[in-house]
Amino acid sequence: MVVAPELHLAAVGGFFDEHPDAASETAQAIPGPLTDRLGSLARATGLWLVPGSLYELGEGDDVHNTAVAISPTGEIAAAYRKCFPWQPYEQSIPGTRLVVFDIPDVGRIGLAICHDGAFPEVFRQLAWMGAEVVVQPTLTTTSDREAELILARANAIANQLYVVNVNAPGPTALGRSAVIDPEGLLRVQAGTGEELITDVLDLDAVSRVRTSGSFGLNRLLEQFDRLAPALELPMYGGYLPRGVSFAKERS
Repeated sequence: MVVAPELHLAAVGGFFDEHPDAASETAQAIPGPLTDRLGSLARATGLWLVPGSLYELGEGDDVHNTAVAISPTGEIAAAYRKCFPWQPYEQSIPGTRLVVFDIPDVGRIGLAICHDGAFPEVFRQLAWMGAEVVVQPTLTTTSDREAELILARANAIANQLYVVNVNAPGPTALGRSAVIDPEGLLRVQAGTGEELITDVLDLDAVSRVRTSGSFGLNRLLEQFDRLAPALELPMYGGYLPRGVSFAKERS
């Protein structure tokens, strides 16, 4: 799988450099000519593509910040509209649903985009939906990049999954792309400049950590499955009904 940063397909120069109409002027239909070209590239290379995100022309005049996943057969396996745009700076219309897709005989992948990582509910819901890896294209130009990386590790630990956080390099953004394992360990990290990083993700490690616990100690999701049905969660409108299995929802 080849992953590129957020808005790579829109060729923006950074949020603070965009003129007000840039999003609407570059917005593309999905599916459309751009995704058709990506499909041809995926077929020619035999690769899965998550080529960052693009501005998507939605309903009416709505413009979304949307990540797509393209299979090696050239099909759109998933399209995810960013649910938490970086407000007030980013003016795209928020999406309303989270998205996972399956790579046959490999595993289930979730999609998140940049500022989504600041909201723990996004990664928990993706884990609930069975994600073993979350691919998170990012375009961060600001001094909170270190905080983003801390959140990426925390999201990996709390949900016992891989996080692949790919940030644009300088001079567009601050780089430091990272691959984080299900115990929060930093497997590989790029510098601030343009760089290609590679890794091989062992998804059996996700099963091991979720079954035996992080570091052989903490079976977080299993414990949540047992105890959450009795826990009052008013911020979510109540609590999980008895008999609803977190494990079953994830499967």
